[in-house]
Amino acid sequence: MSIAKIRGVAIAYEENGQGTPLVFVHGHPFNRSMWREQLRAFSPNYRVITPDLRGYGDSTVVPGKTPLEDFARDIEHLLEELNAADIVLCGLSMGGQIALEFYHLFPKRVRALILADTFAQLDTDKGRQARYDIAERLMNEGMHKYAGEALPKMIAPRTIEEQPEVAAHVLSMMRATSPEGAAAALRGRAERRDYTPLLSEIAVPTLIIVGSDDEFTPVRDAELMRQRIPNSRMAVINRAGHMPNMERPAEFNRIVEEFLRTLAQRDSQA
Repeated sequence: MSIAKIRGVAIAYEENGQGTPLVFVHGHPFNRSMWREQLRAFSPNYRVITPDLRGYGDSTVVPGKTPLEDFARDIEHLLEELNAADIVLCGLSMGGQIALEFYHLFPKRVRALILADTFAQLDTDKGRQARYDIAERLMNEGMHKYAGEALPKMIAPRTIEEQPEVAAHVLSMMRATSPEGAAAALRGRAERRDYTPLLSEIAVPTLIIVGSDDEFTPVRDAELMRQRIPNSRMAVINRAGHMPNMERPAEFNRIVEEFLRTLAQRDSQA
């Protein structure tokens, strides 16, 4: 683990390998360890960078409200410090929305996008209020009970039964997250911009991945993005919930590797 001091906070990150920078952005309420299998799989051929977002993991906890723009700017400053340009940016769930925000702010830094188990549209009024309510609950109760309740939605029930080590990892990430950091992200996410208009403007190769059993961001959300992002491609991972990179890592990695191979082929033909 390394630490970068940027924008007044300490951002923890892992960096391994050489070549094209491949940046993985975790979701809520997790940390960079959710990308452990991807770091292992891709670092032999790529420069893999996995940061902890502010408020999560080993990064500085910032209470209050953290807009998605702050997460995106943190990543941009980290990449500047690491001299990493022309990146392939992959985000899951909230991380996918941060990837969209990053592209909105810094499109010239992005070579390609991978959007996993995320959605572009705004929350409903009920969904937005639920984020505020959960933020208050986490501040009052902590993460322990919430994490236990959320687990069967974060990963498919069959994953809990068949892969108890994955379930334990997901649960431990949630319970280790700072309530203040998680609540700040929830408040900021409730007030995020609508990324739907951005979709038609995305001008880089884009891969959309979704678990077939994802309750939070179902296949129809992924399909909406596929329809609106020009020349995008989409893959559904069967028997996976909201975290297919952990539930079905071999298949997730194969899909990503095939996408990265097409980027290399395109470059060689340019």
